[in-house]
Amino acid sequence: MLGFRDPVADAIGLLRPRTTIGPSVRATGEWAARFDGCAHVKIGLVVRGSCWLTLPGREPVPLEKGDYYLLGAPGPYVLSGSPGADPGTAVPVRESAVDGVARLGPEAEDDTYVCDGRFTFEDANASVLTDVLPDLVVIRADDRRGRHLALVSELLVGELDAAAVGGPLVLNHLGQIMLVHMLRAHADRDDTTAGWLCALTDDAVGAALRALHADVARPWTLRELADTAHMSRSAFAQAFRTRVGMPPLEYLVQWRMGLARDALRHGTLSISELASATGYGSESAFSTAFRRVVGVSPAKFRAGERAAARDRESLTA
Repeated sequence: MLGFRDPVADAIGLLRPRTTIGPSVRATGEWAARFDGCAHVKIGLVVRGSCWLTLPGREPVPLEKGDYYLLGAPGPYVLSGSPGADPGTAVPVRESAVDGVARLGPEAEDDTYVCDGRFTFEDANASVLTDVLPDLVVIRADDRRGRHLALVSELLVGELDAAAVGGPLVLNHLGQIMLVHMLRAHADRDDTTAGWLCALTDDAVGAALRALHADVARPWTLRELADTAHMSRSAFAQAFRTRVGMPPLEYLVQWRMGLARDALRHGTLSISELASATGYGSESAFSTAFRRVVGVSPAKFRAGERAAARDRESLTA
């Protein structure tokens, strides 16, 4: 059976994230650092000192020691020592970094220290997460929702400073743990926008989402999902659409197709077996649903993905 019992774990697993931690910034005096954009998600932590985060078209955002930020599909952005810093004079971090650190100004014990990381996902399913994230999430040091972030970030910063054997593997896992805790903190806010991530905090809709993810092959009906949420069908359908942004059964189809895309890229199930695993009574019914959502047949999608994989391997050979 495809899927698990936790929608966040499901989504992160489906995205197959590739994590890059760094380069970090250590800065003193008047400084401004320009970071590259990212197609999917970036996160950062102010380890020491304070700075300002400037995104295109937005007012600078102050960040203090212990603050975290998450950026959804950001373009290039600037961190600086003051809100009036000229972005045009910002030092490109990636080009100026040495051993994973971009140092701006003379070395000092009380310099500002910012760790930055990026997450890139497989494009076929990246929208599962990127579509429900705002362009900026800030978790402050004194926010109760960030208490677990503090524990993880202490380990991550220690690993960066140690540069020990196996460091990249450890940093990869710690980075993904930080991402999960950032998503939890974001979802736990009262002012969040619609999307499956935020809907998890709703007792009724969240219960239906978890049930759906736990048994994706089940032939769910609106009535069964509403019963799981302890609501009438009409009230549940309205609440689900308001919180998630689409009707419950459409969400089920979209999630099934996300699992199917991943299985066709990486798995060995036949299309008939995949149809059964995603809750379809026949291969033709599955193929019709897949073509409607993805735009091509499952067989054509698998062939195209395998050809692309061969091309990538030939380039790295």
